[in-house]
Amino acid sequence: MYPPTAEALMRSRFSAFAVGGASYLLHTWHPSTRPACLELDPDQQWYLLEILGTSGGGLFDTQGVVSFRAHYRSAANRKLKDSLTETSSFVREERQWLYMEALELL
Repeated sequence: MYPPTAEALMRSRFSAFAVGGASYLLHTWHPSTRPACLELDPDQQWYLLEILGTSGGGLFDTQGVVSFRAHYRSAANRKLKDSLTETSSFVREERQWLYMEALELL
């Protein structure tokens, strides 16, 4: 079963980052923008996702945009914390939402 909305896909992809699920990330990445391989940084421990806004990406849409802030800390020094703020685009093909690309990184 695939996530039903672009936001739900973003949440599931964040969970994959949190548990080191590179294969899921690649599987949910559109083939036209997907890298050949993906190595996750083992020092980054992702622990909180904030959805800042969405546009489209609903049950009957074919395109969507999700803005979010993802928080992480260093595994080596848990006191070192940072976050990534991004606006990402998603498309739905054959009932499956796929991550396309980052439109804006802050």
